[in-house]
Amino acid sequence: MATINITDTDLQKSAHQFRKELLLMPIIAAEATLQHMTGRPGVAGRETVGQLSGNIEIAPYNASRVDMTGVKIVPRTLETFLGSVVKKFDLNEAAKTVYGSLITQGEALTGLDLAHQILNYLSGQLGQNLNLSLWKAKRNDSGTKTIDLFDGFDTITEKEITDGNISKDNGNFLQLTDDIDENSAFDILMSIYENADDNLQSVPTKLFVPVKVYRAYNKAYLNTFGSVQYNKEFNKTFLEGTDNLCEIVPLVSKRGSDYIHLTTKTNMLYGYGDGLDAEKLAIEKHHEFLLSFVATMFFGVQFETISKERLFVAKLKQA
Repeated sequence: MATINITDTDLQKSAHQFRKELLLMPIIAAEATLQHMTGRPGVAGRETVGQLSGNIEIAPYNASRVDMTGVKIVPRTLETFLGSVVKKFDLNEAAKTVYGSLITQGEALTGLDLAHQILNYLSGQLGQNLNLSLWKAKRNDSGTKTIDLFDGFDTITEKEITDGNISKDNGNFLQLTDDIDENSAFDILMSIYENADDNLQSVPTKLFVPVKVYRAYNKAYLNTFGSVQYNKEFNKTFLEGTDNLCEIVPLVSKRGSDYIHLTTKTNMLYGYGDGLDAEKLAIEKHHEFLLSFVATMFFGVQFETISKERLFVAKLKQA
């Protein structure tokens, strides 16, 4: 470490040079969850999304017949919010942390390399809390945490249930009456899938569950099928009996969630700025020994549609 000299000026230059790349690091760091969703870059504020609906079909020849039924979009709003952070840090401590983790991999480092890696490290730290907030976040204008920045998927779901838009009558909701454990998990997850609309069952889907539900399913699978080879493909685990159409996605960020979501990857939207002008990333020095990592970025999530053809929600049994 003594052979590499790095200064706050090096960091400031690197922050300017790699600004757009570094602003994407929180998104990359949340990849464990976001890989199962669809990104919308360049969203600052509100963007109208939605499902195109309407019908067209061929019928016996008739020169005077004209289909006058309309095609419409049921609109939803993907809203991103501008978040900010100012984090003071010790350059020497950050350098030791990053240098130590990289040198064990046998990588030769220059001062510029190290500056870049330190900034990657700091930007990536933002992604950890972003990942944990994707479901349970609830917008609070005066909040101080990532969980206060935007409305997460569970928060949106709860509101739509309250408003009656996600309901049994609409065909996109099921209230579970039994606990999910190692004896019941297989049957319950299958019942969720089988209660979904036929259109949803006919396309590749994701079943978003808490990790404890996934573990219960694994045990239930073993109890049901014994030592039969588990259904895996490229490290994906599919719900048995769905012809590999339904991938079970266990997420740490789903811990404590009241909901299980069955939907498509394209229906799960997350918006981010992708380096828009209003986004900022800089290193500033206002202290003799400490530097400030300053960043602003846009982020938000939304379902493209909550129609039964694209989304089915099950609510866990309440204690």
